[in-house]
This record gives sequence, C-alpha cells and structure tokens, in this order.
Amino acid sequence: MYKEIAKLVLYADMDKDCVLYNMAHIFKEFDDGNYSKEYLTRRILGQIKRLLDIATDYGFDKNLWQNYLTFVLITNENPFSLTCEKVGANEGSVNFFAKNDCKAFLNLFNYDFSAIEEALSIDCFSIITNYRSIVKKERMYNKNVSEKVQTLSEKLAASKDEEEFFIHLTEFYKSYGVGMFGLNKAFRIKKGKNEGEVEFCPINNMDKVMLSDLIGYEIQKKKLVDNTKAFVEGREANNVLLFGDSGTGKSTSIKAIVNEYYDQGLRMIEIYKHQFCDLSNVIASIKNRNYRYIIYMDDLSFEEFEIEYKFLKAVIEGGVETKPDNILIYATSNRRHLIKETWNDRNDMNMELHHSDTVEEKLSLVNRFGVTICYSKPSQKEYFNIVCELAKRYDNIKLTDEELKAEANKWELSHGGISGRTAQQFINYLAGMES
Repeated sequence: MYKEIAKLVLYADMDKDCVLYNMAHIFKEFDDGNYSKEYLTRRILGQIKRLLDIATDYGFDKNLWQNYLTFVLITNENPFSLTCEKVGANEGSVNFFAKNDCKAFLNLFNYDFSAIEEALSIDCFSIITNYRSIVKKERMYNKNVSEKVQTLSEKLAASKDEEEFFIHLTEFYKSYGVGMFGLNKAFRIKKGKNEGEVEFCPINNMDKVMLSDLIGYEIQKKKLVDNTKAFVEGREANNVLLFGDSGTGKSTSIKAIVNEYYDQGLRMIEIYKHQFCDLSNVIASIKNRNYRYIIYMDDLSFEEFEIEYKFLKAVIEGGVETKPDNILIYATSNRRHLIKETWNDRNDMNMELHHSDTVEEKLSLVNRFGVTICYSKPSQKEYFNIVCELAKRYDNIKLTDEELKAEANKWELSHGGISGRTAQQFINYLAGMES
C-alpha cells in the first residue's frame, strides 16, 4: 500500500493525517516485518474507527474501503481535478501523470488484505469491504453525497484498467465538480485557520422543499425563477431582495430555488450579518469555480447604530473590484428598506447639515438589489386556500373544507395571525393528532 501512495503525483498533496496515509505507514511497518502485533493491531483498529465515522457521516455501504477512496478522489482539489471540473479531460501531457495516479488508486481499490489479517488474527478489513450499514434517517447524513460516492465507487471498482478508471473519474468531475462544492448544495462559513481565510461547512440537512410546495405567491415565485434561470444559464441577472410579512415563505422560496437548480450548478452560501467582514474572502474563494453561487442573507435588517450595511453596499456594487458574474446576493427581510428609519430621518428640521444625504445613504442599500419581491400577508380567503391545499397532502386529515376553515380560523386567532407559516403549523397539529 505504501508503494502505491508513493507513486502518486497529482493526488500526492493529501492531508498527511488522513486514513489513507496512516494506513499506508501501518502497512509499511507490516511489510518491513519489524512490528509489535498488539501495537499494529491497535493502530489499525484506530484507523478503522475513523473510517467508520466517515462512513456514518456520509451513509456509505457495502465496500467502505472503496467508498472512502472514491471520496478522497472526488474531494481532492488539485490543478488537474479543478481543470476537469471546468472543461473536462482534454488532451495534454498532464494526463500521463493522471493515469499513473489512476493506476495506483485502482491497485488500492483491489488491495488484498488477507495477509495482514492472517498475520494479526484480525478480520476488520473483511468486514468493512463487505459492510451492511444500519438504515438511517436521511437527516442524519447527506443522501445526495452518499449516492454519488457509491455510484462512482462501483464504476471505478469495475474498471478493467487505468484508462477506464480515468474516464469514469474525469466524467464525474465534469458533471458534478470536485470538492465540497461538487457534492453539496448549501454551506455556512466560519473563520479559517489562517488570517483572511474562510472555511466552508456543508449544510447536510437542508430542507428538500420545492417551489410547488409553497402554495400561492405565483407572481413572486415566477419573478424569482426568471431571475435565477437567467443566472444559471449565464445571462444577466440581478441581486434579489424578498421582503414582507413574516411567515409568508420568503426563506422557503430561496431554499426551494436552490433545490430546483442544484443540478444546473447552483450553490448557496448562507452568511450572517456579523460575518460581512468576511464577504470579500468568500467571494475570492469562489469566483473562479465552475458554479453559480447565491450568497444568502436571511432576515436582513440593520438598526440605526449598525454600520455593516455600508460594507455590504460596497461589496454588492461600487467597490474597486467588480463582483464576479457567478455570484448573486439573495436576501430576505421584514423591512422594505432594510435600515430602521426614525421620525428624525423624516424631519426637515433635523440639525444635521446634510440631512438629505443621510436619508439617501440609508435608502440606497435596497437600490443595490435589482429585483425586489414583496411577500405580503395572505387574505382570509388565501389563508383558507393554503390550509385546504396543505391538508390534501395528509391522508389522516379527514375534515371537510368547511370544517378546516372553521378550525383554521380558531387557530390563527391564538397563534400569531394569518400567514402561510400559521397554516402549516395548524396542519402539522392536525396531522400529528391520534386518529
């Protein structure tokens, strides 16, 4: 195993503490013959535990060793894999080294563990290469990643040589990309290890909601779809602000739009107000990737004393560096103008010398969003329609429309008033009742 790792060129720059490197060093000690049986067994079991943790996180099954190697290949961002993400595998001298690495990985895929198992009296490798995982709820792992890894793993394992292995791998890069961005729909960020770096953290349990799940608001959804469709197709598109009453589906619409266009290369990065200082670093990290990114800001608003909006204005439009064409900002807010206004802002007798300039500065942030979409509170009739349509999705709700309307009316009077959220909460209550 160590000899195969030593042959790697393009994929050599892996985390030296990863399972693969640790296993390689363990097997080198075994091949050298100078080892303690108990100590080597303990080290192997430690790496098996790490591999099982990874398999649990991503829902791997059957051959966990091959699944893991596949995961390593499709998350390794190197010049070759990143180029394949953009243009596929073109002719070039680099393919010689790529196929050399593919040959090494193919040998690792078919590695014979029987000698070390017999020598150490262990059977852990036999178990992980014929594994039967416990069925888990989808929210416990990223099913999308799991399916992609396992499908590619089976193709790579069945490759008759490095040429076929190379074709399967590069086709995957071209279709889905490489690294976390190739596998996941949505991310949050946190500070990186080094100054000025950000780390992208996949959101594994994102709602699977689709636009059809949001009842009503057809005009609003169409405006959002039209803008997003233009964006993913490489045409001109605008930043979007969804504003209006709470519980009307603003955030749900954005999550749904990401689910709708994920297969066309759309990704979402959620960022909070206190992280606006990292916006430039986020943009620098993603501007050259072969994806379209929505930077998502939920419940965006600023109090009078907060000045982060000035930084946001510069990043959206007006800074020295042009915003890349593969990035848009989608924000939701309960405030039309985002920044809290006071009566002093409207008072012509305000003592500030250039009062009108201050007002314009506060109002100008919303003008940076080329598309503004209003999600207003539904009428009583629209509210009842939402309730009735949602009820049809549950077989155990047997009430007639008239009974639903009567009960929904009682519910909204004591649960925050009319909204789509109130309607969903009411239906959840009915669906959860014992029949």
